[in-house]
Amino acid sequence: MIKIIPNKKNIGAEIICDLRKLSKKDLKSLKSALYKYGIIFFKNQNLTSGMYLKFAKNFGKLANYPRLKGLSKKYPQITVVQRKRTDKGPSFGEQFHTDSIYTKKPPRFTMLLSKLVPKKGVANTEFCSQYLAYKQLPTNIKNKLKKIKGTYSSEGPISITTKDRVKEKGKKIKELKSAHKIVKKINMNYTIYCSPGHFVDFKPKIKDKLRLKKFLFNHQIKKKFQYSLDWEKNQLAIWDNRSMLHQATPFRGNRVMHRITIH
Repeated sequence: MIKIIPNKKNIGAEIICDLRKLSKKDLKSLKSALYKYGIIFFKNQNLTSGMYLKFAKNFGKLANYPRLKGLSKKYPQITVVQRKRTDKGPSFGEQFHTDSIYTKKPPRFTMLLSKLVPKKGVANTEFCSQYLAYKQLPTNIKNKLKKIKGTYSSEGPISITTKDRVKEKGKKIKELKSAHKIVKKINMNYTIYCSPGHFVDFKPKIKDKLRLKKFLFNHQIKKKFQYSLDWEKNQLAIWDNRSMLHQATPFRGNRVMHRITIH
């Protein structure tokens, strides 16, 4: 039995259940909630790495993150996202983005499981609903965006936030680039699929690209589309990268998260 508690404006929802004891009906309800709210999260989940992977496989094929090594040889699909008190640069992912959009086949979903967190209200993750952002676009902008793609790079602006972790646990890889349609349809809803943190250009090129880029990026992250997630230890969140932008918030302290991305 699960209980779904939507957040304000239906931007995300808390789900009360035990992820170790889910029926097929429960899983179907979780997936429906994920598509509807963009992000769902679960508190007080005491999961081993094996349990975590087993749950993640219900949502699709697990992806390998190209920039960092996995937790271990046994669990290569789990990436450790860590912030140390001694770190001086920005937090990993400290700019609005969607994960790995610079790959040819980006992950649909991302999961985070908190292993070590500062006090509540510190080190939040902020989300922006791109369902709502698309709905409130002017019609002429909607029509323009439907005709173009965004091009993205692993060396985009947000890459500076991976510097410390790549130095410790990274892989030597070349720059990755991709192009994807900016407007996507998920079930019956349209969404903006564009990552400010990785953006390079529009394709095909357009005359007013700088003005459109500025308008789009400012629009995507308006406060009225946002939800800030407070982390607690043993809390799991999963979100749809196609309908949610997210970013880490600045903080000083120690935090360890285990991440899985899913195709």
